[in-house]
Amino acid sequence: MISASLDDNELREHTASLPADGREVFLLADESIRLSVVSATTMINQMRANHGTGLIETYVLGQAYIAAALLSSTVKGSDRVRLDIECGGPVKGLSVEAWASGAVRGYLFRNPIPLEKPLESLDTSPLFGPGFLTVTKILEGSRTPFSGQVMLQYGNIARDLALYFQESEQTPSLFYLSVHFDTKGRVWGAGGLFIQALPGASPDTLALLQEKAGSLSSIGKMLSEGMTAKEYGEKEFSAFSPRHIAHIPTGFSCPCSREHFRSYLTSLPKAEKDAILSGAFPLVLECFNCGTEYSFGEDEIKELFREER
Repeated sequence: MISASLDDNELREHTASLPADGREVFLLADESIRLSVVSATTMINQMRANHGTGLIETYVLGQAYIAAALLSSTVKGSDRVRLDIECGGPVKGLSVEAWASGAVRGYLFRNPIPLEKPLESLDTSPLFGPGFLTVTKILEGSRTPFSGQVMLQYGNIARDLALYFQESEQTPSLFYLSVHFDTKGRVWGAGGLFIQALPGASPDTLALLQEKAGSLSSIGKMLSEGMTAKEYGEKEFSAFSPRHIAHIPTGFSCPCSREHFRSYLTSLPKAEKDAILSGAFPLVLECFNCGTEYSFGEDEIKELFREER
């Protein structure tokens, strides 16, 4: 992956002044609840730079990135989890995946999202329409991934993910995803949290957490002011005796490379290679997941295909 530069000096200085992005994991209420809190301001700004997204596209894809970073708390080692949405609205869908190590990548099916008229709010339900949300865990050493799916009910990633965990995994859960923009439409703070009931969680505790969820401070705004994800979790959930158990760095990262695309080109059938040779140069290939473009000149392609004969 090649990271695009942040051209806005003020934004670059702001993100550099903030604590590094990361995922903080806590146990609450006598270890009956797991809480994951993610700070993602730098990640979302890098995502925006690489994919060239506008405000609404950044809001939608940014929420999906934060959600995937939170979902990665459910896997370990070299495992990864993928969040897919396919829908009938203008978005059409998105695909984002995150590794347990904290790397996140993914893309919108449509960028830009075609809109008949400007949105009057950040209600995303008109953008999604009817469709499906799928969560897939790709586990190292397992021949087949584990996948579950629910119909979109809210057109809101946080609420539909909570529905997924309730219906597919029978686990009461809550997601809160926040992308905070400044007055110039720049991502000034971004983060989210994932509350998941563990075996033995009492109905009273769950009811108190549901009540607390309605009065949470904006995590995006708090992070934009320099608060860390760990401090946010400890402050907002102090009544539930939080015990911090893990910190995992989080960031926008993709394992794609020029060599990967060279290998892809050499694996093409002869007819497709001939079509490339008779086409225009340079040949530019883009990684959907991170927006990186790899350019290949005519001489390089001819030499590459010659080596494979």
